[in-house]
Amino acid sequence: MEVVLEKKDAADWVYRGEGAANLVLGYSGSAPAFIGKVMRLQKAPINGSKFMNSPTALTVHERLLWKDTEDIVATSNKELACQLFVKHIMSPLLGSTHVDSGMRVPASKEFLESVEKNVICQRPASRVDAAKVDTQCDSVLLMSDHSLFPRGTHEVEPCISVEIKPKCGFLPSSKFIDEGNAIKRSITRFRMHQALKLHQGEVSEYSEYNPLDLFSGSKDRIHKAIRDLFSTPQNNFRVFLNGSQIFGGLGGGADSTDFVTRGKFEDALKCVIQGGDGLRTMSFLLLVAETVHKSGVLDQLLEVQKLDNLDIDGAIHAYYDIISEPCRLLLQKDCSLMISFRPRKDGNPGSPYNNLYLDSTNQFFDYKVNFIDLDLKQLKKMEEYYELDKKIVSYYNQMVETEERQKKNTSTMALKTAN
Repeated sequence: MEVVLEKKDAADWVYRGEGAANLVLGYSGSAPAFIGKVMRLQKAPINGSKFMNSPTALTVHERLLWKDTEDIVATSNKELACQLFVKHIMSPLLGSTHVDSGMRVPASKEFLESVEKNVICQRPASRVDAAKVDTQCDSVLLMSDHSLFPRGTHEVEPCISVEIKPKCGFLPSSKFIDEGNAIKRSITRFRMHQALKLHQGEVSEYSEYNPLDLFSGSKDRIHKAIRDLFSTPQNNFRVFLNGSQIFGGLGGGADSTDFVTRGKFEDALKCVIQGGDGLRTMSFLLLVAETVHKSGVLDQLLEVQKLDNLDIDGAIHAYYDIISEPCRLLLQKDCSLMISFRPRKDGNPGSPYNNLYLDSTNQFFDYKVNFIDLDLKQLKKMEEYYELDKKIVSYYNQMVETEERQKKNTSTMALKTAN
């Protein structure tokens, strides 16, 4: 694409959301090349170090790790290295049908500065305080907007999409897990992390979501997982209508609330889901669950996750030893799944998309599934992951011990009262 994004182009890009490392913008202009696209911008910590040029984007140890992927090792651009990682590593693992590596587009510093000013009021306060747009970058990542279907010549149907952070779908059994951390073999990391987040005020409500349900392959358990995510979405469950977020957390901490109330969400579904008031939300959650089950995409993700047979307790030793096989340590346990739906008129047998019949509404839906946020993890972050993991497990162990003491004391007092 022979184009450089300039200051005048910034007004056409609107805030969509963000994670810890990147900001996502949607396109609202009329240029054909950008319609149906989203832009991902790298963020820089407010108190971070200045950008420095380097002959390579990777550290010595990272170059050793990815030595068999020449394109990644050779690049001097960190953002390009991330894109090549998705293209050469994650796409073959998860399937090219569900992975979009995108393309990099040159961007001027003035464009990035204008974008920063335009979106700052829409960003969660905690995110603004932590990081800003990295205006030292010379390009941005352009990808298809997976919350929408590509525009065609036919009448455009309304589209509803859900973004799910499935988390880790299995319990670790690594021999490297210390006896003091044995609880990791029976309690999901998500559940333990929820307890710590609630204690620290990062979330305002404990989520009952269990990743093992979502990855179980059981229709009933998958449906339960989707209901639990909807009940406490946090930043793990977001819903978009025609590309605009209407439900779920902003990802900025406990203060980030749902975009609409449950009642308004029910009303918003009218253009997509048929049914009476009070029934559309139930049908939508069932549609999501049925699609997760039918598509089987989480089976593939689970296989990739299970390549990590060390757990962080073993991975940290591999990191310190600088062995040549820590590839498994970096594989995805925190990516997102984007599932998009649109009603299929009259069955439309000519549609190129997979379809699903929802019995509760007597409707056919086209659907497509994509993995997003397949980021290249930095090896130097390994120590941070390890320290956080220790903190999560330690707090959960303390919490369990406290609860057991309280139960014991209550039982003792009850016995004394009875006597």
